[in-house]
Amino acid sequence: MVRLTADLIWKSPHFFNALKEQELDLRGNKIPVIENLGATEDQFDTVDLSDNEIVKLENLPFLNRLGTLLINNNRITRINPNIGEFLPKLHTLVLTNNRLVNLVEIDPLASFPKLQFLSLLDNNITKKPNYRLYVIHKLKSLRVLDFKKVKSKERDEAKRLFASKEAEEEVKKEPVKTFTPGEVKNVTEVAEDKQNQKVAPTPEQIIAIKAAIVNSQTLEEVARLEKALNSGQLPAEFSLDNTSGSNTVEKDEKNVSDGAEVETNKAEEQGDNEAAPMEQE
Repeated sequence: MVRLTADLIWKSPHFFNALKEQELDLRGNKIPVIENLGATEDQFDTVDLSDNEIVKLENLPFLNRLGTLLINNNRITRINPNIGEFLPKLHTLVLTNNRLVNLVEIDPLASFPKLQFLSLLDNNITKKPNYRLYVIHKLKSLRVLDFKKVKSKERDEAKRLFASKEAEEEVKKEPVKTFTPGEVKNVTEVAEDKQNQKVAPTPEQIIAIKAAIVNSQTLEEVARLEKALNSGQLPAEFSLDNTSGSNTVEKDEKNVSDGAEVETNKAEEQGDNEAAPMEQE
């Protein structure tokens, strides 16, 4: 494991991303604990801590400039209850593929005053009953959850469902789990689980999709983006080349524009069963 030191921070790549924002890339360093981010001197709009071994989302200094925090593919099980006080302008948080299990664990996110984009894909919390409505209820400023636009009818439904404190507490209760020794899933169940797994977009694709959703002019465009994401495939214009089998993609505007040149009818010609899945982190 590697400590997140001031030296590591300033030796790590930092650049202007596709949204013309200053981004700090701390991916893939096996970092177990967030620390020393004060050494950034609040000079970044985006910090990427993906592909590490972070267990707790805490110990952040006051970063008034930070707007986007990418922290997918970690081991996060706990979030500082007052985290929003340290990141007052955070609008995008990507927690894809972590270890959040219970609805109560996302309550601290309500402390973010300006959080608009949130991804909790590939956390067990997404399997809880009324998960989406609960998150919408708790995070009043949220506009996009798991890459799907929050609709007004969802807000109304969440408001009705959690009209009382008792209703909110009831949904947080964990069912009593029973275990039968030797009980295992059958082959069919395992196959179905694999089929239902969603492939998380890469940080580069997240930036592109976020911009596209914000700038969508028609409901048809929003529906197209949502359908593609729900099916586990990216729209062709968000595809990014994976050169030489590498899992890393150079984060600059050239790669983003290169991905946009992929023909949009490619997936249709190959058919649904042969369409290539989204690039996975």
